[in-house]
Amino acid sequence: MVPNTTDSRAFGKVSVVGLGYIGLPTAAFIASKGIPVVGIDVNQDAVDSINAGTVPFFEPGFGELLARVVEDGTLSAQTEQIDADAYIVCVPTPFREDHSVDIKYIRAASEALAPYLKPGALVVLESTSPPGTTEDMAKHLIELRPDLSLNDEDENAIFVAHCPERVLPGKIMEEMENNDRVIGGLTPKGTQLARDLYATFCTADLLLTNATTAEMAKLTENSFRDVNIAFANELSLICDRLGIDVWELIELANHHPRVNILQPGPGVGGHCIAVDPWFIVSAAPEEAKLIHTARNVNNGKPQWVIDQVLKALEGKENPVVAALGIAFKNDIDDLRESPSLEIVKRLGVDNPQLDIRVVEPNVEALPPVLSNLSNLTKQDTEEAIAAADVVLLLVNHRQFVGLDQSLLDGKTVIDTKGIWR
Repeated sequence: MVPNTTDSRAFGKVSVVGLGYIGLPTAAFIASKGIPVVGIDVNQDAVDSINAGTVPFFEPGFGELLARVVEDGTLSAQTEQIDADAYIVCVPTPFREDHSVDIKYIRAASEALAPYLKPGALVVLESTSPPGTTEDMAKHLIELRPDLSLNDEDENAIFVAHCPERVLPGKIMEEMENNDRVIGGLTPKGTQLARDLYATFCTADLLLTNATTAEMAKLTENSFRDVNIAFANELSLICDRLGIDVWELIELANHHPRVNILQPGPGVGGHCIAVDPWFIVSAAPEEAKLIHTARNVNNGKPQWVIDQVLKALEGKENPVVAALGIAFKNDIDDLRESPSLEIVKRLGVDNPQLDIRVVEPNVEALPPVLSNLSNLTKQDTEEAIAAADVVLLLVNHRQFVGLDQSLLDGKTVIDTKGIWR
């Protein structure tokens, strides 16, 4: 493996487009190595927050790094694109109703940076994308700038690559620098230049391939996880039917030296695992049968949880539900594609007679999709549990794991994470 060394002077300035959970930490880590970085985002409030050295979302340990690089002057944020040596595009790639990718944000980012491109510039797409998206972006850039080329040997060449992010929200400070990265360019020079950029801050292995394989690698990683979670979630449904404790079952099965079953939950959320498998299904619908089935299993788990709640409330007058957690995983504030959020929303919308007390220690206020419902309120943990007929544990936040379980006496508990066994 080639050591991760490079001359950072090759990148006089870097532009990072999209300052969310991935883009902002990426920008900060590059800036921490003394390379001037300008972050670009359409959200003026986020830009103002970043320029004040304040993280606009919750990420353990990241605030100190951001404050330092902003104070040092190596990182700033704005809404307008700039002239840079390298551009890293970290914008959302949502899927449509038919589960095909919507590349409107990639197109918008391309159109904003195209006027500033100069020969020798590098453009890296980090956004998780179906195979062929990086090539499509490159062709669009050349359509916008026909004076430039994608041929390595041309003097007017620009270089385009894909390097999918590989970090877990909540562990970004550990994983941004220490996780291996897959880097694939459209051309050999593009691959090498992108490797040089990531070598400025990544100490792990930089694995070189082509752009299409790099795109598929990220989708494969998250589809593998989705399929394995679906196995655990399907087991939980089977065990409920058969009267078996699924948590005990999995613990026993995992004593086999070649078995490592994951833990079931209320579904699958986040910006990756709940989305990426659909890109494979969309690209090869006839072949991706297992991946498609796993998506359906995981997407169906929230309704099963809702059914358990309604069953537990049968015959109760003025029923109160304490819903503990709406983030997509523990100890973060990220609500993207959260099955817990979806469960609470559907319970509130479809059952206006329910009084739902929502507990989420990592957000200051409920998102509009919940706050607009008159039968939902945000409360602290003990207050919500005290009023509840049913306590619905949806996320294993540390505050819930360490809860005094005597508070649950006399309550019907639906524990989707198995922490109160």
